[in-house]
Amino acid sequence: MPIEIKKSVKPVKYNLAINELEKRLLDIESNKKNELIWLLEHETVFTGGTSHKESEILDKTINFVKTNRGGKITCHNPGQLVCYFVIDLRKRGKNIRKLLEIIEQSIIQTLKYYNIESKTDRENIGIWYQNKNELEKIAAIGIKVKKWIAYHGFAINISNNLMDFKKIIPCGIENKKVTNLNEILKQDYSKINNILITNLLGYLENLTS
Repeated sequence: MPIEIKKSVKPVKYNLAINELEKRLLDIESNKKNELIWLLEHETVFTGGTSHKESEILDKTINFVKTNRGGKITCHNPGQLVCYFVIDLRKRGKNIRKLLEIIEQSIIQTLKYYNIESKTDRENIGIWYQNKNELEKIAAIGIKVKKWIAYHGFAINISNNLMDFKKIIPCGIENKKVTNLNEILKQDYSKINNILITNLLGYLENLTS
């Protein structure tokens, strides 16, 4: 069955989005609905994965939500592209490592379209931009796998307010900066949703059992 593609124009509340992912997971498990890729944006919210620590929250007044995805603490805010998915690994080889590589390459190839070179880092998950001698994070990744169905997703910083990230220790990494596409190269990113979907679907075609 084809993957359903969903694009939300207005910001979606974080808890609402996660509830929708959980419902879709149950529907996929019982073969009632297709896999899902969902592009959206959140209002400002800080989320902590299963390995986050309270000490990573520097501003205790922030809107913070605990979540069951992997990883530590991150920020979602306007100007950030969030890509959620619910992917059935039961029919795609049950290879979590390969799925992560597909996510990484989809982001890297999408940024390459805009003449932005990015890469992975062996020590820290996510996608990174080399700014002279400093590695700066451009995209965060956090997934969870339940009964071989993978969900949650990743977020690419496009034009969001980077000051929000100073209220936390992003992904628990103290010595690395967070950046966005506009900081790297100002240009028209209005087509990024379609480019990302094309790349992601292309890579997912090769993820089969």
